Amino acid sequence: MAEPVSIDASRATPGLWDRVSTWVSENKAVAYTIAGTVVVITSAGAIYYFSGSKTPPAPSEKRKSKKERRKEKKAAEDAKAGISLKDEEAAPATPAAPKTATVEPEVELPEINETTVETFSQEERESLAQKLKTLGNKAYGSKDYNKAIDLYGKAILLKPDPVFYSNRAACHNALSDWDKVVEDTSAAIAMNPEYIKALNRRAHAYEHLGLFSEALLDYTASCIIDGFKTDSSAQSVERLLKKVAEKKGKAILAEKKNRLPSATFVTNYLQSFRSRPPPEGLEPGVELDENTSKGQLQLGLIAVTKKTGEAYAEASAAFKKAVELGDLGEYEAFALNQRATFLYLEGDTPAALEDLNKAIELQPSLTQAYIKRASMQLETGNKELASEDFDKATAQNKDDPDIYYHRAQLHFILGEYADAAKDYQKSIDLDRDFIYSHIQLGVTQYKLGSIASSMATFRRTIKNFDKVPDVYNYYGELLIDQQKYEDAIERFETAIEMERQTKPTGAINVLPLINKALALFQWKQDFAAAEDLCEKALILDPECDIAVATMAQLLLQQGKVTRALEYFERAAELSRTEGEIVNALSYAEATRTQLEVSQKYPQLAARLQSMEGAVPLR
Repeated sequence: MAEPVSIDASRATPGLWDRVSTWVSENKAVAYTIAGTVVVITSAGAIYYFSGSKTPPAPSEKRKSKKERRKEKKAAEDAKAGISLKDEEAAPATPAAPKTATVEPEVELPEINETTVETFSQEERESLAQKLKTLGNKAYGSKDYNKAIDLYGKAILLKPDPVFYSNRAACHNALSDWDKVVEDTSAAIAMNPEYIKALNRRAHAYEHLGLFSEALLDYTASCIIDGFKTDSSAQSVERLLKKVAEKKGKAILAEKKNRLPSATFVTNYLQSFRSRPPPEGLEPGVELDENTSKGQLQLGLIAVTKKTGEAYAEASAAFKKAVELGDLGEYEAFALNQRATFLYLEGDTPAALEDLNKAIELQPSLTQAYIKRASMQLETGNKELASEDFDKATAQNKDDPDIYYHRAQLHFILGEYADAAKDYQKSIDLDRDFIYSHIQLGVTQYKLGSIASSMATFRRTIKNFDKVPDVYNYYGELLIDQQKYEDAIERFETAIEMERQTKPTGAINVLPLINKALALFQWKQDFAAAEDLCEKALILDPECDIAVATMAQLLLQQGKVTRALEYFERAAELSRTEGEIVNALSYAEATRTQLEVSQKYPQLAARLQSMEGAVPLR
C-alpha cells in the first residue's frame, strides 16, 4: 500500500489521541492513495484493542488447580474494574491463621447516628471512624456487603473521608447498584479530584449505566494522573472510545441522508476503471430527447466527464431517472451498472448490489458489474463471494485488464502482496496504457521491501506518463516515507501545477496539496504553511474529508483543541458509511475528551502539558 503521509506524533505526548489520530489518518488516506480501494476505509477498525503477551509459567511452577485459577481470574477482573479494597483502603494484611472453634468477639461500639455523632470529640470521631472502616473492610472481605455499607456509612457520619466513600462504592459495585456507586465515588472525587481508584470505580459504573462519554472522561483523567502507566486504564479508554463512537455513529447513520462524497473521492474511484467509450447510440454527438431514458443516460455520461462535484450530482440524478423511466432496451444492464456505481458512492450498498445483480442477469458478459460487486462484497466482509465474482468475471472475459487490476486490489487489501504484484503485472501486460496498474505495481514492490525495483518502476512510469500528475503525487509519497522531503515536495509541486494547468477548478485533485502540507510539517514543522495548503484544498474541494481530517490533526498538534474538534466533527459529517463515521468520531471523541479534561480538571491539563513534547491546549 502506498503508505500515506501521516503527522509525526513523536513530538507530542504519547497519549491516546496521538495513536488515534495517526492510525485513522493512515487508514482514511488509503482510499485516496490507492485508486478504487474505497473498502479500506470501512473495513479498518483495530485501533481500540492492544493486547500484551502473556508470560507462560516457569517449568518449575506447580500447575494451579481450576479453583485457584478461577479465583485469580476473578480477582484480576475485580482489580480491573477497581472494586477491590487494597493499598490505603484495605485493612493491614495478616498471615492466614488456622480456623478454630472459638468465635471472634464483637467490637463494642457506641450508638452512632446523626444525633449522637455530635456528642463525640474530634479525637473520638477519628478513632471510631477508623475502627468502623476496619470492620467494614472485614465485612467486605466476607462478602457481607450490606453490613459493610452500614459500617462505612457510620464512619462517614463521624468523619467524611474520600476513602470511606470509595470503599462504600466498592460494596455498591459488588451489588451492581450502579447509581449508588456513582453517588459515593462522586463524593470521594469532590474531596480528592485525583483519587484514581474512585475515578476508575465511577467510570466502571458509568459504563454499566450506558453513560459511555462520562466513563471515557473518568478513565482519561485517571490515565493522565498516573502518567499513562496503567495498561488497564489505557485499554479502558480505548474500549470506551469505540463504544462512544459506535453509539453516536449509529445515531448519525439513522438520520443521515445518502449523498456523494467529495469530487476527489468520486474521481479516484471512477478512474480505477479504464476509460471506455459510451455504448453506440449514446455518444455526445447523438441527438436524444432529454425527457427519455436514453437521453438521461446520455446526460449522465456527459456529466461524469466533467469531474466536478456538481457534475457528479447531476450524473447520479440522471442515471437514476434513466432507470426509473424504463424503456432502455439494450442499454438496461449498462444503466443499472451506472446507477449502482453512484448508489454505492452515496453509501447505499444494498441498493447498489440489487442493481448489479439485475445487470448481471440481463447481461452476463458485463464484467465491470462483477468487479464492482466483488469490491462491495469485500467491503461487507464477504471475501469468498468477492473472490467468486472475480472468477466469474474471468470466465466471461479472461482478457479484461480491469479484472486483474481490481483483483490485485483485493490481494493488496488482504496483505497478499506477492499475489497483488502478479495481478498488477497481468493488468499491465494486457493494457500498458493504464497508469494506475504501473503505480500500484511500484507501490506493491515497495511494500514487499523491493525498494530499488519500486523506484525503478516509478522512474519508468514517470518517463512514460510524464504529463499525468498522479504519478508525481504517488512517487512523492514514497519519497516522504524515505524522509527525502525536498525531493518529495518537488514532486508534489509538479503534480499541483499540472492539476492547475489541465483541469477546471472544480475538478482539481487536492491530494498533492495535502501531501505537500504534511511534508512541510514533517520536514520543517511549518504549521502556517501546512494549514494554508489545507485551506486551499478545502476551497477547491470543500467536501474532501481527508483535507478536513488533516487540518484537524495539524490543529491538534498545535494544541488548538477546540478548532480541531470542529474539524473532526465535520469529517464525521462527510463520511459515507458506518465504518467511516465511527473512524471519524474516534478522532472527535478523543479530542473532545482531551478538551473536557482540560476544562473540568485544570490541574490535569497543566500536568498533561508538562509531559515531554506536549503542546499547550487552546
